[in-house]
Amino acid sequence: MNKMNLYIDHTLLKPTAAEEDIKLLCEEAIDNKFYAVCIHGCYVKIAKSFLKDSKVKVCTVIGFPLGAMSTSAKEFEATQAVLDGADEVDMVINIGWAKSGNFDAVKDEIATIKRSIGNKILKVILEICYLNSEEIKLATQAAIDAEADFVKTSTCFGTGGASLEAVVEMKEIAQDKIKIKASGGIRDYLTTKSYLDLGVTRIGTSSGISILEGEKSVM
Repeated sequence: MNKMNLYIDHTLLKPTAAEEDIKLLCEEAIDNKFYAVCIHGCYVKIAKSFLKDSKVKVCTVIGFPLGAMSTSAKEFEATQAVLDGADEVDMVINIGWAKSGNFDAVKDEIATIKRSIGNKILKVILEICYLNSEEIKLATQAAIDAEADFVKTSTCFGTGGASLEAVVEMKEIAQDKIKIKASGGIRDYLTTKSYLDLGVTRIGTSSGISILEGEKSVM
């Protein structure tokens, strides 16, 4: 396994995040060599500027956190994010469609967003706290069929975050067809390692520095 920092999307999605907070987030990401920062769309240009001389990627969220807006709104948001410099997009599925069993609509929306961002990375947030086991598997399959790059557990704004059980269910469908990002409530080294040991290839967390301190303490 690579060093843990290379799996981490260093995340700040609080509505109160100010420009100075984004700058600090980017500085921390550079210092710790995190894979990416994950921020709101309004800060993509700023983050891209802060990170221009580093290898840290810029990730932003689309349809966040509810996923219930129109597909055209999500498409515009995603397209603008890429124009502003986003390397990766994390979109929230329409959870209501999933709960209605309309996974064709879920798939079509994901495919629309993927087309709109071209070769940029698309991660599909399932918001697993609202889905049962079968719905998690069907949503994962929809993301595969839509040619997304990742499925992601959570926004961190729902009633719950990542769970090992849900990741096992996602992995059963994902196999080697799509990658998995775990996010929501992952705050320490041992929890992070548990997800990575399951085959997760990206971790979304605002506790990346604490996680790395834990990694160092056991090395």
